[in-house]
Amino acid sequence: MARIRNYFLTGMVVAAPIGLTIWITRWFIDLIDFWFTPLLPRQYHPDAYLPFDIPGLGLLIAFVLLTLLGALTANIFGRTVLNFGERVVARMPVVRSIYGALKQIFETVISQSSASFREVGLIEYPRKGIYCIVFITTQTNGEIVDRAGQELVSVFLPTTPNPTSGFLLFVPKTDVQVLDMSIEEGAKLIISAGLVEPKHRKDEGDAISVSNPAGL
Repeated sequence: MARIRNYFLTGMVVAAPIGLTIWITRWFIDLIDFWFTPLLPRQYHPDAYLPFDIPGLGLLIAFVLLTLLGALTANIFGRTVLNFGERVVARMPVVRSIYGALKQIFETVISQSSASFREVGLIEYPRKGIYCIVFITTQTNGEIVDRAGQELVSVFLPTTPNPTSGFLLFVPKTDVQVLDMSIEEGAKLIISAGLVEPKHRKDEGDAISVSNPAGL
């Protein structure tokens, strides 16, 4: 019975990640298909000529539409239309705040030159002697630094097991230790509640400074 139990658990460890990956991928493709497939006239659907459905048609439509939208806004006419639309949105009290925040987030995340979430750090939180994993975003500037009177680092403190939620903290540089692990390894450590630990890659010397966090 012990051997059967071990075989069963081993099979679960192998099958569960594969099954969940397939399920999440299929769910995402079906969602995009549900949103974008109706934009294509019915007579042009492949399933109108084939005896089976082809998943991913909506994903292809979304890729083409987003590419065309990016090409359109890259010229003077597209930028003019976009600026006019943003001026209209800017006059809507609630919508302008939501749109402005989302636009800034997407521009920061997608920008190739952005240094966001490129390093994992270690801080003492919520008190001395207790350590937390954080994602270093950038060096803090502006009024916050002037009020604090010292150099600060902006870090994101994720929660377990959902790393997409968390807290934004402004921490003194001297209180942050940059770790060797990658962002992916740090996310795995948080999602697994510490069960999946990355291999430690020792660099020369034990002291790690944050004099230039996130490549700034």
